[in-house]
Amino acid sequence: MKPPFVTVIIPVYNDVRALEQAIPCSIRELGMITDQFELIIAEDASVDGSTGLVMEWAEKDPRVILIHREERLGRGSALTSVIRQARGEIICYYDVDLATDMSHLKELIAAIQNGCDIATGSRLLPESSITRSGNREIKSRGYNFFVRLLLKSRIKDHQCGFKAFNKDKISLILDTIQDRYWFWDTEVLVRGQKAGYRICELPVTWREGPGTTVRTGDIWKMGRAIISLWWNLHVS
Repeated sequence: MKPPFVTVIIPVYNDVRALEQAIPCSIRELGMITDQFELIIAEDASVDGSTGLVMEWAEKDPRVILIHREERLGRGSALTSVIRQARGEIICYYDVDLATDMSHLKELIAAIQNGCDIATGSRLLPESSITRSGNREIKSRGYNFFVRLLLKSRIKDHQCGFKAFNKDKISLILDTIQDRYWFWDTEVLVRGQKAGYRICELPVTWREGPGTTVRTGDIWKMGRAIISLWWNLHVS
């Protein structure tokens, strides 16, 4: 099978320390899969030096590409915008903290090569290995339960920041995705199912990153986002 042209997108906001590890690690892992790739850093108005770090890498390696925005418009908005610009026939994105073990990147890309329209890492499959505080685990499982209940999703874990797409298929539903922030991950999976796409969920090894918390206010936002998408799909 011919090695695919792969685009990897890492959305960042004030993540210069994480980028110091994420960029070389991504180049190394991608290089073991294909020599045809681009690594796009979707940088959302950072002020901590992230822009300069990526520019230094881009000067050394033309496969590293910086897309910088002067105004912070949100992670989901950045993903939608950069996917439209991506050249890869397979498009992946993952969180800059590399919470999902990068050894799974080959499996993620292979899933698309083997016919999946969307592939997503899952922390909630029996084979998955996760390290996370009990409080976050309860909230995550509750959130995913309500997404399955109200939005009739068949996916176990909607918010794992480790996904891949067939470029042609994701391009067909990009205009329907409305969320600009964290709910983008869930919406793309729900709309992909509605479009009849083949979605493959892969068990992963995942560890909670430092400073990641779920606040009470976030829970209300999650509930409103689920209800808003249900209304959009069934009423409007």
